[in-house]
Amino acid sequence: MDLVHERAAGIDISKKDAKAAVRVPGKRAGTFTTRVTTWGATTNEILSLRDMLVAGKVTTVVMEATSDYWKPFYYLFEDVLPVMLVNARAARNIPGRKTDVSDAAWLAQLGAHGLLRACFVPPAPVRELRDLTRARTVAVQDRT
Repeated sequence: MDLVHERAAGIDISKKDAKAAVRVPGKRAGTFTTRVTTWGATTNEILSLRDMLVAGKVTTVVMEATSDYWKPFYYLFEDVLPVMLVNARAARNIPGRKTDVSDAAWLAQLGAHGLLRACFVPPAPVRELRDLTRARTVAVQDRT
């Protein structure tokens, strides 16, 4: 299988933390090592994770779209790292193990080989407009 990204990261995001797997070349040619770490979902933890990925020269970051928990990670990463948001169903359709730790490693491996397709994430101005529209809709419903 062709290798698209030599250094890839996979992030499995849950409500209170995220498992990040970083896949880098090993000491021998053709081998790779994967290190999985756990990070909190606070802004400082996400920024620390971003700094670690930048220092590790990661060329792609793959994260699963889980509810709205992906948004802080994506928004803080998008200006600095090449982030790919994937649908959890698409990642699960490809056979593999399903625990948080192994899922993060699996996402990193799939991202390294370019086997996942990114979800559409609208540009920042469109996201802001959508947030305002949703807030107005909620306010009108509450008033009614």
